[in-house]
Amino acid sequence: MGMSTGSSSGAVPNINVTPLIDVLLVLLIIFMVITPSKPSRFEAKVPAEPKEQDKNVILKPNPNTLIVFISKDGGKLRLNQDDIGDVSDTAPLTGKLTEVFKDRESRGVMRENSNEVEKTVFVKAPKSVKYGEVVKIIDAVKMAGAQPIGLQIDDLEQ
Repeated sequence: MGMSTGSSSGAVPNINVTPLIDVLLVLLIIFMVITPSKPSRFEAKVPAEPKEQDKNVILKPNPNTLIVFISKDGGKLRLNQDDIGDVSDTAPLTGKLTEVFKDRESRGVMRENSNEVEKTVFVKAPKSVKYGEVVKIIDAVKMAGAQPIGLQIDDLEQ
């Protein structure tokens, strides 16, 4: 604080802001350190356009492919060719997928070019199915341990 002599107004206070700036910088560093450095995001893999030579090749379906079909009417579910219940009760679907994955693990069915158990599941539904019903099925498939999950949304003829 500085004091002036000869003035009758008294002492004039001066605020020293250096300690306040130091505290501010320390808080800024603390908040930068505790913020998560890895952002969470939804990663979507989009397939590339097929080449002309690839269009004429006949592909054989993989026997390990698991597809969950949602029907247009009533939300009936099928796992490949087997009826597995409906959208309102996804417990049979989760149980069946868990059983399939355990069987694959015991038999040693691995994903191609990997040492992970094949747990890929596709969910196929027509565009007319409500979004919430598809999300219920995706949640049920995730609870069974499926990884990755593919979506095939299109108009089905069934």
